[in-house]
Amino acid sequence: MPDLNTIRLVAMISFTCFTVAIVMLWRLVPQERSLKDWVLATTLIAVSLLLLGLRGVIPNFISITIANTFLILGIGYIYVGTCNLLGGSKSDLRWLWFATIATFLIGFSENISFRISAYALLDVPFLAFCAWLFWRAKGNRQIVVMQRITAIIFAIGALMFMVRAFKPPPTSAPSINIIAPNWLEVIPYVYAIMFSMWLSITLLLIVSFRLQSQKDDLMVSLSEEKERLRLALISADQGWFDLNVGTGQVLVSPECPAMLGYDPATFHSNLQEWLANIHPEDIMAVREAMQKCLRDGGPESMDYRRRTSSGDWLWINSIGSITEWDQSHRPLRMIGIHTNITERKQAENELKIAATAFESQEGIIVTDANSIILRVNHAFTATTGYTSEEAVGQTPRLLSSGRQDKAFYEAMWEHLNQTGAWEGEIWNRRKSGDIYPEHLLITAVKDASGIVTNYVATLTDITMSKAASDEIKSLAFYDPLTRLPNRRLLLDRLQQALAASTRSGQRGALLFLDLDHFKTLNDSLGHDIGDLLLQQVASRLRNCVREGDTVARLGGDEFVVLLEDLSEQSIDAATQTEVIAQKILTALNQPYQLGTHEHHSTPSVGATLFNDHDAELEIILKQADIAMYQSKMEGRNTLRFYDPKMQEAITTRVDMERELRKATAQQQFQLYYQIQVDNTGRPFGAEALIRWLHPERNMIPPFQFISLAEETGLILPIGQWVLETACAQLKIWHQNAHYRDFVLSVNVSAKQFHQANFVTQVQETMQRHGIDPTKLKLELTESMLVKNIDDIIEKMNALSQIGVRFSLDDFGTGYSSLQYLKKLPLSQLKIDQSFVRDIATDDSDRAIVRTIITMASSLDISVIAEGVETEEQRQYLLDNGCANFQGYLFGKPVPIDEFESLLLKS
Repeated sequence: MPDLNTIRLVAMISFTCFTVAIVMLWRLVPQERSLKDWVLATTLIAVSLLLLGLRGVIPNFISITIANTFLILGIGYIYVGTCNLLGGSKSDLRWLWFATIATFLIGFSENISFRISAYALLDVPFLAFCAWLFWRAKGNRQIVVMQRITAIIFAIGALMFMVRAFKPPPTSAPSINIIAPNWLEVIPYVYAIMFSMWLSITLLLIVSFRLQSQKDDLMVSLSEEKERLRLALISADQGWFDLNVGTGQVLVSPECPAMLGYDPATFHSNLQEWLANIHPEDIMAVREAMQKCLRDGGPESMDYRRRTSSGDWLWINSIGSITEWDQSHRPLRMIGIHTNITERKQAENELKIAATAFESQEGIIVTDANSIILRVNHAFTATTGYTSEEAVGQTPRLLSSGRQDKAFYEAMWEHLNQTGAWEGEIWNRRKSGDIYPEHLLITAVKDASGIVTNYVATLTDITMSKAASDEIKSLAFYDPLTRLPNRRLLLDRLQQALAASTRSGQRGALLFLDLDHFKTLNDSLGHDIGDLLLQQVASRLRNCVREGDTVARLGGDEFVVLLEDLSEQSIDAATQTEVIAQKILTALNQPYQLGTHEHHSTPSVGATLFNDHDAELEIILKQADIAMYQSKMEGRNTLRFYDPKMQEAITTRVDMERELRKATAQQQFQLYYQIQVDNTGRPFGAEALIRWLHPERNMIPPFQFISLAEETGLILPIGQWVLETACAQLKIWHQNAHYRDFVLSVNVSAKQFHQANFVTQVQETMQRHGIDPTKLKLELTESMLVKNIDDIIEKMNALSQIGVRFSLDDFGTGYSSLQYLKKLPLSQLKIDQSFVRDIATDDSDRAIVRTIITMASSLDISVIAEGVETEEQRQYLLDNGCANFQGYLFGKPVPIDEFESLLLKS
């Protein structure tokens, strides 16, 4: 048996080799955690063996204690690595640390037998368990062999420890200097040599495993790369080719014949056969590209058409490069890619067509979903004056003319969002500021999910076409000489006027004009001078009518004026017609300058009213024509109505207006006074009522001339005269003790009250006569409250502050007073006589009167009833709370002398 030193030397050499192997093993081992754990475990075990081998150098108890501690840790990591490989659980390693600490503490015992027995109890079962785990290993063949060799080594180690553990202890207590038998001292070193042999085998197995694994990984990687390349070629519709330049044979991938419609298994090709199937128009370009590639080496790209198996032409892009040359630098091999570019060529062709269409004669705007302009064409620039740089980034509002309102654009976008398109005419503005008509077509572009991505607008300047259309329309509907509507357009507008009149109830009128002695002008000065007169007559007629009226020329010297929206009352409508006709007569009687000639001309005018939808248009025209001939028969240069009664009424109205103006100037008026009494019959005031004392027709009541005074504006001076006269009478009463407390009511018209300086007029009148404002009561009609109510309230408050009282006349006959009643500074409500007249017999009138009295009482406003003529009426009103009365029962309206006589009697 070799001596101990020799065995120790072998162990040290084995450990040195083992250390180098550990470093290589750590570098070579795969990155699996289990193998890393084995390497760490092996290192710990090797260090433990080294320490056992150094027992002669360092104290035995230290080397043995640390060696066993490292051995326990190494075995623990072998266990951990094995569990990782086999998928076992290693969640609780507390026993490992317990065993390590116990091993370390046991090493300090001086009893060798105790130490060895304790180590056997701790180490040997654990080694046996690890050996069993290794033996049932599964997986890679090399790993299985390595683990089973490891299991055998661990089993031998376990046997050694068992032998040493159960060796009979010495008879006397061992000390730390006891020398063990030689064969037992040799065991650790033999174990170290065996472990080194195991490690060498393990290293070989792991290197083999590593190389095999790398080979397998490389094969898998190559297979994956080949599959990726195949899928890439398929998805890109490509295939590779390998050309032997010398023989002309071509090797192609399966994708090449597939894209040409051939079976890849039976497809064989050479260069000549490939070139023979190239489109005749492309063959020269292909040959030139190949020659250049052979000369320069490439890569060279070429596009050409190649015939498929079905006889169709397929666009192919080929890119080839020379990859091998002979010693004389002649090309031997060309490798490249064929790509099916048919769809790309078709797309390019479609893009060319789209680009050509985009640059059409019509302006085109492309915007994003937010209406931001992305692109415009040259026609857009030519039409609008804006360059592409100026338009891109803006919105179509850049072209807004302002002629379309907000409602127009809201309707346009609503239709566009609902249908995806909008088409119509619009007015836009050029960069120069010119406004022009445009035909616009907007289309929404949507993606696959139906979301709008863009808008495309096509715009066409229709200035010329619209002008041509307007010219055609003008020739069809307008007189070319005067540019007035012709008979055709007149009849159309007359039909619309009849329909509108039926809906609204308002009347319309037709004036038929004929120029007096026009033929004489034509015969004496020529038709060109006659045309000048017709043009000037047309111009004057336009200036005489309202905006909504129509002036037309029927032909020759005949003109027609269509008036709409006249009064609902025939007499009022006739009056309005007469006013306009008189304006026309005055305008057409002015001299005309026809070139160098000054000419005087007069018209004969006939008029007719209408409001019947069923009336025939030609009949209305005929009526106006007949009225015009009546005008001619009565001396020309005048107006006549078709209806004789209407004519008579118009004549009467004109005469009355003339006489009313004269009466206003001469003050042919007189105030009558009607007494007002309280519930005891005691007089407390009067109402002043105007009368017209006509020098020929005696007294004219107010209902016959007040409305005419309102229409003509004469009500303003008449109303001021009434106010002046009433204030003068109040001044007289104030000086008489019997009448000092009398209140005088004066009616005020709406036109008079709405004067801007009405408040000032009243104040100045009262100051001029020096009266008490509280004795003046202004009566307003309920119909005045329909409009300008805020102005009315402001003026009433201003006068009320100085003491003037207000009474609301005809209460209950209007429509709007109730909502403003609480805002008005009223002192009195006057119940209209229409409710009082039948109060004794009509339940409705009774209910209305009771309601008015109750409402006035709740608002603290006094009530007076007018038109009281019987005692029964007075008693009913009195019983229901009405304390003031006015009517024939107490006295009629009379002049001031009779009124005062009546007061003395009462």
